[in-house]
Amino acid sequence: MKTNTIITIGREFGSAGREIGNKVAEAFDIKLYDKEMLARAAKESGICEEIFHSHDEKPTNSFLYSLVMDTYSMGYSGSTYTDMPINHKVFLAQFDAIKKIADEGPCILVGRCADYALESYKNVVSVFIHADMQARIRRIARIYNLTDAKAKDMIVKTDKKRASYYNYYTNKKWSDAKSYELCLTSSELGVEGTAKAIIDYVNLKESIKREERQI
Repeated sequence: MKTNTIITIGREFGSAGREIGNKVAEAFDIKLYDKEMLARAAKESGICEEIFHSHDEKPTNSFLYSLVMDTYSMGYSGSTYTDMPINHKVFLAQFDAIKKIADEGPCILVGRCADYALESYKNVVSVFIHADMQARIRRIARIYNLTDAKAKDMIVKTDKKRASYYNYYTNKKWSDAKSYELCLTSSELGVEGTAKAIIDYVNLKESIKREERQI
């Protein structure tokens, strides 16, 4: 099965977003990038990869957001880049890496505001995966060998960080249906069912576009 689509996946912690993404990637025979985006950004920017991991999907403040977006819109080079705070450099390097990965062809990009970075691309489907809290607690407790209480605390804290990061760096709201093209609940559909729903949606969208070109 082939596709010409780039799929971005936002996800609640514990909703099996990466596992679902891997199944979609396998079906379409395309690459999936999750933390691999950090390694790519580190390699291309020359910034230590550990720094990317320490800042990964972590919230920042509104002043830094303004500084980052002003610099990105105006372009950056030379002393301007050298004088940037490290948070600033990490965001810009990651933003650039996402675009370069997308330019290479169809793929799946998990998290890290990829939907926002690629909002000008015509062949992108942005997905957000939700799941019932109890289902997420069971999954995280099993994976990390935690009590239900500790698993819930980990979920709440991780989701809060992801939401803060996304809300600052985009003009949209994390997990809000209006921010994405397709929203699915993995606790209702299961991992296989959610992956199939994404695959079917992408195939249907591409089919409609082909028909429109023939008219």
